[in-house]
Amino acid sequence: MIDALISGRLYGAPKQGEDKTGNPYTTAKVKVAAGNGDMLLCGVIAFDSSAQTALLALDDGDSVALSGSLSPKVYQTKDGEYRPGLDMVAHAVLTEYHVNRKRKAMEVAAADA
Repeated sequence: MIDALISGRLYGAPKQGEDKTGNPYTTAKVKVAAGNGDMLLCGVIAFDSSAQTALLALDDGDSVALSGSLSPKVYQTKDGEYRPGLDMVAHAVLTEYHVNRKRKAMEVAAADA
């Protein structure tokens, strides 16, 4: 696995579920840009409660940045073509809301200094 920071747009709405022991998790799909201009689909799962809350507040098409363990994979499309993809266990989620809130906190701290 690779420790990574990715950013992209949600593809569909995040979904919450429970594992066999009743612990909650949240899944999502994120479209991320590859270096060659192609788009990769990244399957995301979050177990951390704050990461789940942040993901569940978002909707299809929202921008998001995720930090976590990344694993490359290959999947087969419905027409039989093989494509690269990614899977991530997200530990942290950063959205536009978080960026604005942190900027305001920094401005207040700088004004108080």
